Amino acid sequence: MKKVLSTVLILMLICIPAMVFAGGGQEDPAAGDSSSAGAADSKSGGVLVFARSGDSVGLDPARETDGESYYGCTQIYDNIVEFKNGTTEVQPGLAESWDISADGLEFVFHLRSGVKFHDGTDFNADAVVFSLGRQLWEDHPYHELGPWKYWGYMDMANIVEDIVAVDDLTVKFVLKKREAPFIANLAMDFAGIVSPSAVEKYGEDFPNNPVGTGPFKFVSWKKEDAIVFERNEDYWRRPAYLDRLIIKVIPDATARYLALQKGEVDVIDFPSPEDLDAMKADPDIKVIQQEGLNVGYLAFNCDRAPFDNKLVRQALNYAINKDEIIAGVYGTAGTPAKNPLPPTMWSYNNSITDYAYDPAKAKELLAEAGYADGFSTTLWAMPVARPYNPDGRKVAEIMQAQFSKIGVEIEIVSYDWGTYLEKTDHGEHDMALLGWTGDNGDPDNFLAVLLSIPAAEIPAGNIAFWRNVEFNDMIMEAKETMDVAKRTELYEDAQVIFHEEAPWLPIAHSVVSEPMQNYVMDFQLSPVGKRQFYDVWLKK
Repeated sequence: MKKVLSTVLILMLICIPAMVFAGGGQEDPAAGDSSSAGAADSKSGGVLVFARSGDSVGLDPARETDGESYYGCTQIYDNIVEFKNGTTEVQPGLAESWDISADGLEFVFHLRSGVKFHDGTDFNADAVVFSLGRQLWEDHPYHELGPWKYWGYMDMANIVEDIVAVDDLTVKFVLKKREAPFIANLAMDFAGIVSPSAVEKYGEDFPNNPVGTGPFKFVSWKKEDAIVFERNEDYWRRPAYLDRLIIKVIPDATARYLALQKGEVDVIDFPSPEDLDAMKADPDIKVIQQEGLNVGYLAFNCDRAPFDNKLVRQALNYAINKDEIIAGVYGTAGTPAKNPLPPTMWSYNNSITDYAYDPAKAKELLAEAGYADGFSTTLWAMPVARPYNPDGRKVAEIMQAQFSKIGVEIEIVSYDWGTYLEKTDHGEHDMALLGWTGDNGDPDNFLAVLLSIPAAEIPAGNIAFWRNVEFNDMIMEAKETMDVAKRTELYEDAQVIFHEEAPWLPIAHSVVSEPMQNYVMDFQLSPVGKRQFYDVWLKK
């Protein structure tokens, strides 16, 4: 093994504020709750019902990209490293510690012993190689069960050279090039460790029969209704406190609130902003809030006319009054967006001036582009509430009215959530509303995943299908740069190009609110959008 990097250099490799090297010498989260068995018993028991706006697409963490799917995956799977609940700080997971070579090209993980999958099979290095290798190697016997969308969005095939089981409890990743956020990447959902035996047993149906090592076991799934989980009594940490967790679909925000008031559910996702004041005034309800690491946007399909013309894209940016959208949809929980990064993200370029609301300027640019009389097109609206866009249909309707003032006539289109994602990542849209909550606290997770040239390959994360070589070169250089100041400079310059080229119309960043019954204890919002219930308990 090559010389291990110093802690300082490791921090530079990871390049995420507040993130630490979590190898030997750190507190071991496997110890779980340090309280006495009696105290743990006093928290144990009960069923929690969590209500959300839409259903999961699937429960194989490597196949999905949407938050609704990851809500389920978070309960079922563990990663070799993980984010400490409520933060972007990386800590040990299924790996107790790790070493990084001096050149930053080899990562060796030392795994926990005695860990079992929910099906009773052993977790080991082969399971890690299987879980990540099926995404890497085209000749892997289960590679065809993809597409492995996230792996492609992040260009991982051009980052990872090999994954090797050194022995039963040691796995080595060999990289083709240095990747500053590599450790943080392995804490993301797509790198969750699945049971090889279960994949072999269920094949294509594994996303409906998920098996991991996580704190909750999958029990059942009635589509568009509810997913049921039960506590994993053999969890390698202490068992979760809840006996059961039910993740229930209630599409309408008002209906979710009513269910909370009636005591039919315990926690609800994405409340209507107009209901928040009433919720906060209710003595039986508490509302946890956190500024979201997110951005909501309208993507222009640059592969289709007239959106292949930069002047048209700029004109549409000038045509939208974001303040009206914020007031009508987000309320006090939203702020206008001007960049593809949220303002809480390091390297956010605040010197950029947003496009003003200027319909006259928009018409002038349309005329210059050859569309003096405007044009007709479609705008796709999300069918589910997300933290970055609580009501896609309403946002679309406001945009429809505003675009009509410059002669652009809009037909609003929508589909069920799974179909919507499938069609947009195959480029079937003209314009589409979507958004992103950061997965690892690194700018790369926004700029590369959503806007790079590799991410424009179908199935695409870059649903603008914008392929700007100068922008792409900058963010790829930043990925391989270990100096945080240099990375920041590159990302700031890349945002200038994004602003000029306007592949999106950035709409808003939001504060995330999670209302719940007062008896729900120790729930924490995650900056990376997870909904974790391992530490949650119900006050008796």
